[in-house]
Amino acid sequence: MIKNESAENYLETILILSKKRPVVRSVDIANELGFKKSSVSIAMKHLRENKHITVTEEGFIYLTDSGMEIAQMIYTRHEILSSFLVNIGVDKEIAEEDACKIEHVISAESFDALRNYLTKNHCL
Repeated sequence: MIKNESAENYLETILILSKKRPVVRSVDIANELGFKKSSVSIAMKHLRENKHITVTEEGFIYLTDSGMEIAQMIYTRHEILSSFLVNIGVDKEIAEEDACKIEHVISAESFDALRNYLTKNHCL
């Protein structure tokens, strides 16, 4: 696991975009996040150096096994946290924003306990 919220957000975004389109490019990530392409390029360089992504000559971005593991973990946390917040009465848009913040700081122990509680009580 990486301890960099920005990197986790990029990996999660690559995962989400890869579910919607056949290939993901830096420009797609920039458009999705509302960032400058130059900022995304720098982030992709770091992710590539850390072996979380590969980039083809055509500029297509793919998650490596380690990148996919992190992206899936963050995505799962986001889905469960936002669903939980909506179920307890939080507006969907606010729940999405809050889940995005919480997903990076909640410990594995607390998240697992929350998920187990929600599953046991048929809330998921």
